Amino acid sequence: MIKKFKKKENSMENITMYQLAKLLFPIPRSITGDGIRKSFRIFRELHSEFCTLTFKSGERVGDWEIPDEWEISDAYIELEDKTRICEFQKCNLSVIGYSTSINKTLSFEELIPHLHYREDLPNAIPYITSYYKKYWGFCLEYNIFKKLNRSQKFKCFIDSNHKKGNLELIEAIIKSKNKFNKDIFFSSYLCHPSMANNELSGPVVMNEIIKYTKQLKNRKYNYRFVLLPETIGSIAYLSKKAKDLKKRVICGFNLSCCGDDFKFTHIQSPFGNNLADIALKAALIGKKNVITKSFLERGSDERQYCSPRIKLPICGFSRSKYGEYKEYHTSLDNLSFISQEGLNGSFKVIKSIIDALEFGMYPKTLSFGEPQLGKRGLYSNLSNDISGQQRDTVGIRMDILAYCDGNTSIFEISIITKVPLDLVVEELKLLFFHKLIEVKND
Repeated sequence: MIKKFKKKENSMENITMYQLAKLLFPIPRSITGDGIRKSFRIFRELHSEFCTLTFKSGERVGDWEIPDEWEISDAYIELEDKTRICEFQKCNLSVIGYSTSINKTLSFEELIPHLHYREDLPNAIPYITSYYKKYWGFCLEYNIFKKLNRSQKFKCFIDSNHKKGNLELIEAIIKSKNKFNKDIFFSSYLCHPSMANNELSGPVVMNEIIKYTKQLKNRKYNYRFVLLPETIGSIAYLSKKAKDLKKRVICGFNLSCCGDDFKFTHIQSPFGNNLADIALKAALIGKKNVITKSFLERGSDERQYCSPRIKLPICGFSRSKYGEYKEYHTSLDNLSFISQEGLNGSFKVIKSIIDALEFGMYPKTLSFGEPQLGKRGLYSNLSNDISGQQRDTVGIRMDILAYCDGNTSIFEISIITKVPLDLVVEELKLLFFHKLIEVKND
């Protein structure tokens, strides 16, 4: 998979987020099986730091049990005129995930309990699974369903099987270059087929974050990344890693639905006040159409990371939140729904948080009272010689300095002053250069 793309694009190192999504999109994934393994293989080839964690079918993880592997090679419904609908080879959403095999000819009345569609989205194929209960079924556009001749017979064919095997996930740790041995954590899921925003945007933004953290000089933090099948994967991961995570992670984000151009969404932790919540709130200052959601509106793996016996300092980050855009969990969540610009917007939000953490969490002024900025070229020496733009800049600079007490975090300063986080970092770097502040991380 990677080698073919190398010939076409010359360098996987320079692959854009959108190109990576395009590469991953056709792979028929589920929570187990060859599809998710192929997807993980791409990320392992991109970053040798990724290692695989394996859980056997039947293994207990928390209150859950690892399911059997599911394999599928083909599926379709054939009409009496030999026309085929619900063809797996054309759209892998056409079959209910984890469907059992079938090769029978049925009446419409026998078939109807196994057909799924969306009347509100008549041109969309819905995405449906039945991971933990044996079932078979097909998904199709409502417009096609309406045209079916109900007096005919339907040949239903699904070539699939369930077998003992493994559930896999991958983890990478980009280690700190100093002794401040704490982790910044990122998680996303990679288990659904052919949905771009819901499924692929989180992992491809994560890939960009990994590239960025690897090139940071003198990293102050470890950066820990995990890609897994949603829900069962995060529970399995926590069953092995919870103790280490609780010891090391000081801030983390579950990345989901990060690729569209419409909104920025903060899904809060249970009390909305951990370091990740504060950091993300600061990073979203100045962005248009920012939505804050209570933990009561959670839905992805933040459910597991913030559960009562785990309580990691993590929150969720999305553009348009899962379940709240009409294309969600349908074939309309395709590559045209996301964009490189939308993905870049998500990456820049996370980058601003990383830059703030790496600069130093707690800035502290070194002057007794306000420093004299004028002699350093940071403030006009003439009281009437300050233009509107300069007045704004100087005002921001003075406001930021006013909260550099060594106890107020860089994120809190951004929130209090209502200044975008990246601008706060820029100002603090300038003040640090002029030896007006010092910084510490704890």
